[in-house]
Amino acid sequence: MADEPDESEKTEEPSQKKIDDAHKRGDIAKSQEVNSWFVITGAALFVAALAPSMATGLTATLRGVMEHAHSIPMDGGGLRRLWLGLGLGVIGAMLLPFLLFMIAAAAGNIVQHKPVWTVEPLTPKLSKVSPLSGFKRLFSKESLVNFLKGLVKVSIVSTLMVVILWPERDRLDTILTADLAALMPMIRDLALKLLGGVVAVLTVVAGLDFLWQRQRWHQRQRMTIKEVRDEYKQMEGDPTIKAKLRQVRMERSRRRMMQKVPEASVVITNPTHFAVALKYESGMPAPICVAKGVDATALKIREIAEANQVPVVENAPLARALHATVELDDEIPQEHFKAVAEVIGYVMRLRRKVDWQAG
Repeated sequence: MADEPDESEKTEEPSQKKIDDAHKRGDIAKSQEVNSWFVITGAALFVAALAPSMATGLTATLRGVMEHAHSIPMDGGGLRRLWLGLGLGVIGAMLLPFLLFMIAAAAGNIVQHKPVWTVEPLTPKLSKVSPLSGFKRLFSKESLVNFLKGLVKVSIVSTLMVVILWPERDRLDTILTADLAALMPMIRDLALKLLGGVVAVLTVVAGLDFLWQRQRWHQRQRMTIKEVRDEYKQMEGDPTIKAKLRQVRMERSRRRMMQKVPEASVVITNPTHFAVALKYESGMPAPICVAKGVDATALKIREIAEANQVPVVENAPLARALHATVELDDEIPQEHFKAVAEVIGYVMRLRRKVDWQAG
């Protein structure tokens, strides 16, 4: 995986999106030692609570077969019934421990993380069959830790078995000659001692391994500065594209605004720094602003107004005040009614005078 960033470059904490994406892929912090602890603990509980009854049932079934062996038909039908009876007896006895082990294995996963439903781990990937990737995994820190962990577990469990079984060495010699009724309790006691010791050891191993796996998983999710920037761009949008889109929207809005200037009744200017185009028709409660702008936009508004014979009135204080307080397509504020009314009145009188002279 040559395109994966080096761990030394991952200096940033993982974002919530990175963590959620990892969970969706089935990439979670999970310790197999915790699963093993649940399964071994389930086995110990089974041996302590259910093994005697299961052994009694199996013993009764096998004793019945042995006691009546002389009367069992040896034809095809008789043998079929014999094996069917034995098979059902064994399956019935093993069904409960099988279910117990399944529940223990499921609990070992659920206690570490809520269930994740994904097919991502089953998806074929070239990195899984790449010899180079396999070589890297074989000699990685994870593999070394797992190897050392396996050695420690084998050493501890072997030592534990010696410590537990060595004092019982005299009793172990009698196993071959012991009666079945006396043999089962002895085996059960030894199994419970072994399982109890293994559970105690695995409790420590599983706890340490769980913390190690969580720390390693968190380290794998850390991000480089480039990944943080790319994720921000993906979630918030590329700033360059956003600025371009904003520029396009502003340009379109400006063109629409300029198209309304010929409809204005008057343009009030500063004379060149500000320009506000107002429209007023009979029946309107107040004039509305159809265009406004500063500097180059103000000059363009004035040019369009003059080209379309829209009156241009220079009133610097009113132009600045209107530009600051009124938005496009909104009515002018009430405090400017009187000043605007005077301007529009002046424009209307001027138009009537021009029309009278033309007539």
